Amino acid sequence: MGVTKTDHFTEHQNQVAVIAKALGHPARVAIIEYLLKVDTCITGDIVNELPLAQPTISQHLKELKNAGLIKGTVEGNSVCYCIDENTFSVLKEYFSKIITTVTNRKCC
Repeated sequence: MGVTKTDHFTEHQNQVAVIAKALGHPARVAIIEYLLKVDTCITGDIVNELPLAQPTISQHLKELKNAGLIKGTVEGNSVCYCIDENTFSVLKEYFSKIITTVTNRKCC
């Protein structure tokens, strides 16, 4: 079998890329910001907050969950979403290293 392009990169590089891709849509950024503000919520709460249809929001929630940025637990007929702190700690570590490196360099 052939090697996929992602096989040429480290697990960490692939993880950061998946997270960054999930954050690459403004609706998903808005959902993350909303969850940070309210701590936990159900899909209907997000539908009331954003100017998007419920199926569209559900698709964005699926992408965020697949990337590990949010968690969802079933409560009756609803899913309650919240931020997944573990994934954000990966981002914090990644961007902290970049900021430290850039800050300490003297480049053109």
